Amino acid sequence: MGPVKVNRKKAGRPVITVRKEIRASIRFTRPEYFIVKEKAAQAGLKPSEYIRGIAIYAVVRPRLTEEEQVWVRKLIGMDNNVNQIAKCCHQEGMIRAMILFEGYRAVLDEILNKLKS
Repeated sequence: MGPVKVNRKKAGRPVITVRKEIRASIRFTRPEYFIVKEKAAQAGLKPSEYIRGIAIYAVVRPRLTEEEQVWVRKLIGMDNNVNQIAKCCHQEGMIRAMILFEGYRAVLDEILNKLKS
């Protein structure tokens, strides 16, 4: 009779099926790093996993174009118009205020539609 061969598991760390081959470094200030570390802890992830997930899956919204900035300024300027409607409502009555409001509403709808698209 020959020796009995026993199947044993291979010792050591298991083989990784997907290797992360490229290393990218990022620099944080101490407060920034602690913020990232805290957010990762809240998500139940390691900081490196958290940063990787954010880098891959987060959506970055571009800044407003010049045209969109003009529309936002117009929208902010309409604040004065709303105050004028309220003043008109108190002084001249509801009918005059409603006429003014309908004019401003059309402009406001146009601005909001431009910003939405």
